[in-house]
Amino acid sequence: MPEITTSIIPEKQTIATLKGVPKSLDLKAICVFVTTGFFLDDDTFWKHKKVLRPGTKNLLDADGNLISSSQNFKWFYDPDESLSFSNSVDAFGELFENVIDRQVGNKQVILPLSGGLDSRTQAVALNKLNKNVSSYCYSFNGGYPEGKIGKAIAKQCNFEFKEFRIQPNYLWSKIERLAEISECYSEFTHPRQMAIIDYYSEMGDVFSLGHWGDVLFNDMGVPSDLGFIQQVEVLYKKIVKPSGKLLADKLWKHYGFEGEFKDYLFQRLETLHKGIDIQNDANARIRAFKSMYWAPRWTSINLNIFSEVKPITIPYYDDEICKFICKTPESYLYQRAIQIEYIKRRNPELAKIVWHQEKPFNLYNYRYNKMPYNLPYRVYSKVTRMSKELIQAPLVQRNWELQFLGESSQIKLKDYLFQNSIVPKEFISEVYNDFNQKDKVYHAHAVSMLLTLSFWDRLYNK
Repeated sequence: MPEITTSIIPEKQTIATLKGVPKSLDLKAICVFVTTGFFLDDDTFWKHKKVLRPGTKNLLDADGNLISSSQNFKWFYDPDESLSFSNSVDAFGELFENVIDRQVGNKQVILPLSGGLDSRTQAVALNKLNKNVSSYCYSFNGGYPEGKIGKAIAKQCNFEFKEFRIQPNYLWSKIERLAEISECYSEFTHPRQMAIIDYYSEMGDVFSLGHWGDVLFNDMGVPSDLGFIQQVEVLYKKIVKPSGKLLADKLWKHYGFEGEFKDYLFQRLETLHKGIDIQNDANARIRAFKSMYWAPRWTSINLNIFSEVKPITIPYYDDEICKFICKTPESYLYQRAIQIEYIKRRNPELAKIVWHQEKPFNLYNYRYNKMPYNLPYRVYSKVTRMSKELIQAPLVQRNWELQFLGESSQIKLKDYLFQNSIVPKEFISEVYNDFNQKDKVYHAHAVSMLLTLSFWDRLYNK
């Protein structure tokens, strides 16, 4: 009888069967999926299939039926107030470097670089550990040239570096493969890494990925004493995509469920959040919720694209990093303080490179990203946007803009959307027409979810 112990944040989802439960679509779960872009808790497309929860010990029989499941780890918040901020930074640095060293060993590391802090923190650690690193960065054609930041980081660390430009319409030639890799458990338009998947095999031995650092090493932007129901309201707003909710409302009624879909989703969030026994800080509790129910079901799905080609390591997913967070005072995590200080201490020159989130400022002067100090850059950015509009080259900021716009993409998009037996054709027509005739930004999520469901229906609804 196999036993499966899941990590605190699993990098892959494991699906088990519920013995005795008839095979049927879980239409309520699909409504949530349409709304958020990921499945909640242990939901799947089917009622008789469930994902093993994070931090659990699970017994399965030889046929893959779930016999029992017990909690192996519970998120907590027990900060060591006797530890100074300076000592916390030292402790993080030692732990983080040990984790990376253990994960990658002597293999050549493939490091995706961005303009943010997570991959920069990894770059510092890999550089200090003297690892052999092949780094890269990708940018949108017509978007912010993030590759400049990645190239500067790589140069400072003496890493190999390659910049990729994500071309329009790359999705359509790879969409079948993407559907098979993800098994359609997340919406299709976000994983830019799919555009360059064929290049990874030449770059190194193992990935070091920076996912989830921005959640673990940051505050959640709420007062520490925020009430429970207000916390659930924050979570609801974070995960709900308005056009997805609009479509889910229609499906909820079409499927014949009682009550309002919003009430059902809110009650589920309330129940799940109530199960997290953290009473002394709302930020810690919300972070725990996101790490339990968002990271494994959204972030981890797209990691399959990397692992399809090479083994992956994710230092921020490491169990010891998660436990470190549970013992770190929230004030030390506020606005990325530990990562910023770690980078400044270990590699001061790297800290002088532009921080994309606070551009054009860096880790020493980012607090000046406010009026009047950032006025010159804001004027420059506005002039740049206006110039692009004048030459009919709009600034590309979202991945779906590369996939859904243009005559050839529209033909393929429309053809795929209507290959869907789960959603009534009239609903598909409404979403498609609203996207083309109204607010594209608003309706893009619903289009993406319909596209995902169409592929799942064709490939897996058997």
